[in-house]
Amino acid sequence: MTFLVTGATGKVGRHVVGELLRAGQRVRALTRDPARADLPEQVEVVRGDLTDPRTLGPAFDGVVGAHLLTVGGDDYATLQTGPEIVESARKAGVRRVTLLWNGQVGPVEKAFAAGDLEWTALQPVDFMSNTLTWAPAIKERGEVREPFADVPGGVVDERDVGAVAAAVLARGGHAGRTYVLTGPQVLSQRGRLAAIAEAIGRPLRFVELTEEQARERWRQAGYGEELIELLASWQGNPPPEALCVSPAVREITGREPRSFAQWAADHADAFRPEG
Repeated sequence: MTFLVTGATGKVGRHVVGELLRAGQRVRALTRDPARADLPEQVEVVRGDLTDPRTLGPAFDGVVGAHLLTVGGDDYATLQTGPEIVESARKAGVRRVTLLWNGQVGPVEKAFAAGDLEWTALQPVDFMSNTLTWAPAIKERGEVREPFADVPGGVVDERDVGAVAAAVLARGGHAGRTYVLTGPQVLSQRGRLAAIAEAIGRPLRFVELTEEQARERWRQAGYGEELIELLASWQGNPPPEALCVSPAVREITGREPRSFAQWAADHADAFRPEG
């Protein structure tokens, strides 16, 4: 059986690929630039773009299951091509898909919910790897500047998300289900910084920004207004699901999710000053 992984070069996609390969499955990876994919040699890499459904026919050919992003393009905007993606998958005989959300239920999820293909929605609250954006400031100044310092939220190791997606695709049995994915604890940004400080053995400061300061910084970084609104809403007033510990990783993979302390220890070198 062949499984298609979109976003295969991204933070979750690479782990979906790895988990499927370890399970002995054949993997095809969809990317806009195959020359830069840098994936294991046993992976079949094909060119395609979820924002252009005309490119998807060959990618879906012979595929039994697919891991699909719900964003695309250079700006990672919410995909508007849900109906076309569903039709391409249906024509190719795809049996099941996992849908990796971007913080909101959009056209891709709605199109699959209205169709007859087996789908499972995966909703990671926040990726632990997003904390790597703090690395330059921690290395240079020993501090982090962010809004909403003490708002709690669930975070999940992207490896656990990849393991869940691969298990759902390979084994089935999760049709029509939506799973919120978290690690074993709810943790504020200040709490995450404390875990990084422990991992690197260095005291670190948290400087809390106002929401407007944060919005302006995101604009200067080139974020679109849709993404800025999503970030402000999600970080400042997370939904109830983000404030709970989900059992989904354990129930689907059969093992405990990794903690943020484990993730910080594994990535400690990324936060240590050089020299």
